[in-house]
Formats: sequence, structure tokens, C-alpha cells
Amino acid sequence: MATSSLKAQTQLEKNKYAVLSKNIQQLPAILQTATALENEDGELFGEFQVIFCGKTLQNIPQNQDFAALLKTAKKQGVKIFACGISLTKFNLSKKDVPPGLPITENGILHAFQLQKQGFLTLTI
Repeated sequence: MATSSLKAQTQLEKNKYAVLSKNIQQLPAILQTATALENEDGELFGEFQVIFCGKTLQNIPQNQDFAALLKTAKKQGVKIFACGISLTKFNLSKKDVPPGLPITENGILHAFQLQKQGFLTLTI
């Protein structure tokens, strides 16, 4: 019996989450959600990613509140990305992005790739 119990434990997959958002003002609620899921999942909590796309990226240059939230997200282990296509569309460059905010070339593709990896995804 101990063998089957150990086998079941090793097969448990961690819960992974991703949010595709078009509004950086949702970040505080997203971070609260990540914390709640981590507490709820316990040892089964795996990873939490956020991808920001669209016009909202125009609001990130010199946005001190967003920069502070990025630091909070990093402490929580939440990975946040900016969509490269959106940056290009709104004439923003890498220097307009706060330090520590990685750029994914295509945010929508990134979200689909996460789904293929078993992430539960939400678009808001």
C-alpha cells in the first residue's frame, strides 16, 4: 500500500495559473487572487503568470504605482509580462518598460502556450 500512496503523490501536478489582462489597474486584485490561490492550494500551488496586452501598456512608463506592484509581484513569485506586439502598436520601446518587466513577443501566443502546458487561464 505504501508504494501506491507514494506513486499517487509523485503523480500530483501543481496548479498553474495565467491571467491575460488589458488593464494594469487590475494588478492589485490579480495579486490578491494569486495569494488566495497559493493559500488554498498549499503544496499543490505551482506557478502564476500575468500577461498585459493592449492599450493599457501606454500607462506603464513612469507609473510609480505599477513599478511598486511589480516589486510586490516579484516577492510573491508572480511572473508578469508585457506583450511585445502591443508595445509596438502603441509606439513604446523597451526603455519605456519598467526594469524587471520582461517582454513576451506575442502575449496571446504566450497565453496559448501556457494553456498547452496545463495552465488554467483567464482573460480579463
